Amino acid sequence: MTRQETVGVGAGAEHLGVDRVIDLGPLHPSAHGAYRLRLTLEGPAEAPVIAAAEPLVGHLHRGAEKLFEVRDYRQVLALANRHDWLAAFCNEVAVATAVERMTGMEVPPRAVWLRALLCELNRMLAHLVFLAPLTRALVGEPTAGTTAAQRGREVVQEVMEEASGGRIHFMFSRIGGLREDVPAGWTERATHALSTVESLLPVIRKSTVDDEGFRRRHRGVGVLGADDAITLGVTGPAARASGVDLDLRRDDPTPAYAELDVRPVLRAEGDALARVQCLLGEVEQSVRLSRECLRRLPSGPVNVRLPKSVKAPEGSVYTWTEAPLGIAGVHLSSRGEKTPWRLKLRTASFNNVQALARLLPGTAVADLPAVLGSFALVVGDIDK
Repeated sequence: MTRQETVGVGAGAEHLGVDRVIDLGPLHPSAHGAYRLRLTLEGPAEAPVIAAAEPLVGHLHRGAEKLFEVRDYRQVLALANRHDWLAAFCNEVAVATAVERMTGMEVPPRAVWLRALLCELNRMLAHLVFLAPLTRALVGEPTAGTTAAQRGREVVQEVMEEASGGRIHFMFSRIGGLREDVPAGWTERATHALSTVESLLPVIRKSTVDDEGFRRRHRGVGVLGADDAITLGVTGPAARASGVDLDLRRDDPTPAYAELDVRPVLRAEGDALARVQCLLGEVEQSVRLSRECLRRLPSGPVNVRLPKSVKAPEGSVYTWTEAPLGIAGVHLSSRGEKTPWRLKLRTASFNNVQALARLLPGTAVADLPAVLGSFALVVGDIDK
């Protein structure tokens, strides 16, 4: 028997006219919006299998790229961190870098290293948000791992908030550097936060990839092959879990990352378990890289004096950065005015969501929450 069903993922999904709602837990970023999957199911009603899947996007359309065109470059930064709310600081840096390259602006060394540090903290924050619901027991009850993931996320959130003044939309980057220096004593508190996260990781591991029940549920399901990942432009931990050895922090680094030892976390299996293993491995690596940034943090200014109106010269530039979920790209075209003529975003989740059409066929509907929970997406990044 073959039939079609549309499932909704995330809070509010029941209002999208779907047949069934898949709940991934209260901390999943889908709670900020909803996306739909049109599934073709085969087999008996009590144990259906997905024959085909089509992601349906467009329910959280933000119109960011058109809004950029009527705002000056300072105002653009205020919007650049909102489409992927779990990569807010990384998105700010990507846009600021595009303008800096077009104007030939030199960013002070302290700002360069602080940007790298805050990007790594942002990466930890994002991954811990996705890991928290995965630590819950099969019946949905919180475990020690859930508490540990939530605590780790919170301590990172606290130091990000102290540095920037913002809890979600940090608005800390500026063209030419940062808004201001970090507060006195902040580096010591950031060091303590890193130690806290490091101490919590074994507990998170015990509830996820080191738990035999978790491994059994996630092993061999939702497999994405390396060739499919490359063809679809999948990047970030979802691609590296399939063996795609690409990480811009190593392969096209900014000045700070060029001096850091970035070793991409790779798996070859491409299944749900491998994706969770990559998320955990990247948190561990971000702790190490953040410590190195703190150790090498120079003194000096964190920004440059800007003219009253920032105008990029006529022309275009493309910049990209390794955001938590994959490559975030910015294609800036200017006509020499104080507003962009065109500012096109290449967002990680928009490209990655296409892979669901490849990795879901053959998956039992009962395994759908495990597969979707391992495949990290931010809906605002899809519907930018």
